[in-house]
Amino acid sequence: MDKAIGLVEYKSVATGITAADDMAKTADVEIIEAYTVCPGKYIVLLAGKLSAVNSAIEKGINQYSENVIDSFILGNPHETIYKAMSGTSVIEDVEALGIIETFSAASIILAADTAAKAAKVNLVEIRIARGMCGKSYLLLTGELAAVEASINAGCKALERTGMLLNKSIIPNPDRAIWDKII
Repeated sequence: MDKAIGLVEYKSVATGITAADDMAKTADVEIIEAYTVCPGKYIVLLAGKLSAVNSAIEKGINQYSENVIDSFILGNPHETIYKAMSGTSVIEDVEALGIIETFSAASIILAADTAAKAAKVNLVEIRIARGMCGKSYLLLTGELAAVEASINAGCKALERTGMLLNKSIIPNPDRAIWDKII
């Protein structure tokens, strides 16, 4: 696999910044995001070859394990993940709207990847912990049956972590609400 992403979520800003530096020095990875999230947590999102991401994330977990909240390494992420994380997805037609909400940053990206690969849906947005006291959510759209399958698959992927907070499916969202959330 040529492209992979990985994330570590830390309890401490100081630890997160220090760990990000160590991870960047450990392997040839690109730091996509590294920032503070409420309530004083820090996330580091990396991209690169799977072996490099794996080495860097392992370093960030093992060296700072007492401050790790959650993490993941994902080889071959769904192509819409990046646009959804950056809020640049362009969605023309809204059918059903699916929402998954989690307790951590790492878990929402795993849920989004699983959901996007489960059925023909469009990831609209992945909100990673900002302004939500560390919680995260995703929005996706598509035909109702596809949204249901995707949301179920995303939630199932979270079963082992215990990070699922809530989920919802709106069969035909009102245009007024759609215009406000995108």
